[in-house]
Amino acid sequence: MDGEDIVQEALFQAYRKLDSFDDNRPLAPWLFRIAHNRCIDFLRRREVRETAEAAALERDSVEPADPFGSGLDRAVEYLVLALPPKERACVLLKDVFDYSLEEIAELVDSSVGGVKAALNRGRSKLASSPQPSAPPRPPSAEMSRLLHLYVERFNRRDWDGLRELISADARLVVADRFAGLLANAPYFRNYERMTTPWQMVVGEVDGQLAIVALRNVNGGWTPHSIVRVGTAGFLVTHIVDYGHCPWVLGAANSVALETS
Repeated sequence: MDGEDIVQEALFQAYRKLDSFDDNRPLAPWLFRIAHNRCIDFLRRREVRETAEAAALERDSVEPADPFGSGLDRAVEYLVLALPPKERACVLLKDVFDYSLEEIAELVDSSVGGVKAALNRGRSKLASSPQPSAPPRPPSAEMSRLLHLYVERFNRRDWDGLRELISADARLVVADRFAGLLANAPYFRNYERMTTPWQMVVGEVDGQLAIVALRNVNGGWTPHSIVRVGTAGFLVTHIVDYGHCPWVLGAANSVALETS
């Protein structure tokens, strides 16, 4: 929902500035800069408005205690968790799309020196983060049973029942929003307040067991985002929710949903 609002703001801003657009320049970078600036403005406003989450976001990066995944298949998720927005944009634009430093500076509304600093920080964080040395093991029957129970209670909005499945010190990462103890976050309350119809299902994303959030679009349920859940014994120990980065799901190589 926040993303839809920002898209509308960016399009409105582009319309207002259309007279200043130079027809000799490419349209895509110009629109990207407007959208990027609207996103940064939104993040800054949210930090002021939501003091609890702002306190958790004092660090400029989010590094889960136990990194998920097997590198390449999960590269997009890894990039989201490892880097804040400006560093992520600079690394992608330079190392993936091969933009020049001057072009990147214009797109992210910064200086060439600022881009160099962001690239250096982003690359250093990616290089220093531990990489998995072996492919993930297949999920156990116990983990599968726990995730199905978790999804069942989530869809019933049985928040008290869900808390029985979660360890007291469980960690929560809401990508681009929050990182900290689940007990200190309004995680379930935010889902309760959502106006768009939703439900959760168990599935496989890039060959790994995960929870897929569905949204009701035009009367049909459509995959929207993913939630990665870590377990120990028969308790959930950490949750990584990509609800605010739905494009992460689109970047997955394979997605398979279980049907009842």
